[in-house]
Amino acid sequence: MKILLIEDEFILASELAETLELEGYDVVLTADNGQEALDFYQANEVDLVLCDININGDWDGIETVMRLLEIKQVPIIYLTAFTDKDTLERAKLTFPAAYIPKPYHITNLRMAIELAINNFAVKIRNNLKILKDLTIENHSKEMFLQVNNDIFIKQNYQFVKFSLKEILYLEADNIYTNIITIQKKYVIRQSIGNVHDRLPMKNLIRVHRSFVLNINKIDSFNEHEVVVQGHVIPISRTYKDEFMKHFMFR
Repeated sequence: MKILLIEDEFILASELAETLELEGYDVVLTADNGQEALDFYQANEVDLVLCDININGDWDGIETVMRLLEIKQVPIIYLTAFTDKDTLERAKLTFPAAYIPKPYHITNLRMAIELAINNFAVKIRNNLKILKDLTIENHSKEMFLQVNNDIFIKQNYQFVKFSLKEILYLEADNIYTNIITIQKKYVIRQSIGNVHDRLPMKNLIRVHRSFVLNINKIDSFNEHEVVVQGHVIPISRTYKDEFMKHFMFR
């Protein structure tokens, strides 16, 4: 376990570093000011920070820790003679694992370090599990698959197949997109732009912020709207010129 020690009292810092080394920890740096600690922290691996609050330099221990945590989250333990309410309230803003008054006892410090590392590891594992579950859930909700000219999309816990050529148009519906085919409507939890980009069809043309249509299915159109097998779809001014480029004028 790599520990960064920030302490401006040289004798205390040396004794503490030696004690921690004997306990089996690796004190990778003893710094007496915030800037030295920050420079090292940016370039090296650190598992835990032990920090005094009254240290040398322009930053006190709390401000130093705030700057460290902007780079990477690790457990923080304060070792300090300051026990007043204002200092404690400031320290709480950095969510320390422990706040140990001086003079400390090595047994208490050892327990604080072990608990800090253990609780931090549990927190990381839980966060990774939540992230993994969300990724799996979102992936299963949003995924659609292609096999040749057929598309499979997830509908009510099963993948349903339809042919690309059956698509009439796409319609945006808040965070969902409705895929309207000749036979029925399918709903997928993706933005219309994302669905448009992922569907391998050159004939799908954006004509409106909320509509993408299959140009091969158009029955008729004018300057303001398109009719696709009885469905009237608006054409917005933003997409009208791009829409007209798909027609050859003779």
